[in-house]
Amino acid sequence: MTAATDAAVVASSGAGVRAAVVTASDRAASGERPDATGPGLVRRLVEAGYACDVAAVVADGQESVAGGIRRALDAGARVIITTGGTGVGPRDRTPEATHTVIDREIPGLAELLRREGAASTPMAALSRGIVGVVDGPGSVIANLPGSTRGATEGLETLLPLLPHVLDQLTGGDH
Repeated sequence: MTAATDAAVVASSGAGVRAAVVTASDRAASGERPDATGPGLVRRLVEAGYACDVAAVVADGQESVAGGIRRALDAGARVIITTGGTGVGPRDRTPEATHTVIDREIPGLAELLRREGAASTPMAALSRGIVGVVDGPGSVIANLPGSTRGATEGLETLLPLLPHVLDQLTGGDH
């Protein structure tokens, strides 16, 4: 096997790829309630072969979410999943925070997430979540809804696509 083939095999399984989950929730960040969604996303990423620590919980709002994403990037995460803050509430600013970190958007993935989510609930159309990449480390960031069901379904939609995205970010062939 060549080094490129070895890298493709690793990326296809998620093995050796660091992932992170950032939960945006004022109530969870203040200790008012536990993070109901982040731990399940971490568990599923680990099952898919990604190296992923416990979910980071941050308050809603642009600066706190951007900080959580940047810390995940600094820790070497190539897959960052955010949950929460994608709706139209006054403090829902996860997409705005993500815009400050990414280099490019992948609008087709955000559209796919909304379309697949709409099969379960029409509320999926209210999500303003984006998906984008950070070129330097070759990382992908996806904003998922705060609801456990919506986030879980969104991650299941993304998982088969992530290896190809990661491969492309490191110069893999189409």
